[in-house]
Amino acid sequence: MPRDGRASGSGEAGAPGDKPPGVPDPEARARQICLRLLTAAPRTRSQLAQAMHRGGVPAEAAEAILVRFTEAGLIDDAAFARAWVESRHHSRGLSRRSLCAELRRNGVQNEEIRAAVDALDPEQEVATARRLVEQKMAGSRGRPPGTRARQAASMLARKGYPPGLVFRLIREVMEQEGHGEPIGFELDENRYENQYEDQYDADQDDPGQYASPDEPLAESPHPS
Repeated sequence: MPRDGRASGSGEAGAPGDKPPGVPDPEARARQICLRLLTAAPRTRSQLAQAMHRGGVPAEAAEAILVRFTEAGLIDDAAFARAWVESRHHSRGLSRRSLCAELRRNGVQNEEIRAAVDALDPEQEVATARRLVEQKMAGSRGRPPGTRARQAASMLARKGYPPGLVFRLIREVMEQEGHGEPIGFELDENRYENQYEDQYDADQDDPGQYASPDEPLAESPHPS
């Protein structure tokens, strides 16, 4: 028997909860993934959960870190949604409808989406749509009126604006230019409504919405 009185051999039990040497702590791995991503930009709970899953973090460890980070204020989906609406509306001119779709794809819950989008003044949304139409039409002067109108309608449809508003604004701009009703351009609202739906469906099917933990996630806004 060894001098210290302990039994020899490899069967000695460690303290409860000890991990075998060389086995990484799942919560440490989860914490590392979340901190790295949150350092780069705000993330939603869903984005972080997806990243940890792709990083091989067990569900129990991932949930523990998500709860801990949420309680510490490091994860705040409501704040993420508010910043997203502010950033994407002013920088990209996206409509309330399009913003809702993006936030939903990022895993934000409906209640938080509604609160964030409701903060966007409907009059501001119309003003943004008008500015986009004016810019698009100004950049296409010299082309046939119908072509210009179609291009403006397609652009706003992709940003999620309703066809009725889009065509009203196009008419206003063309009337200001003295063109009146665009020659050869049929205002088919269903056509542009379907165009937006097709774009939305394509976005929903995009498998690249969430990157692996070793790659940057989709663009996230930095609150100002």
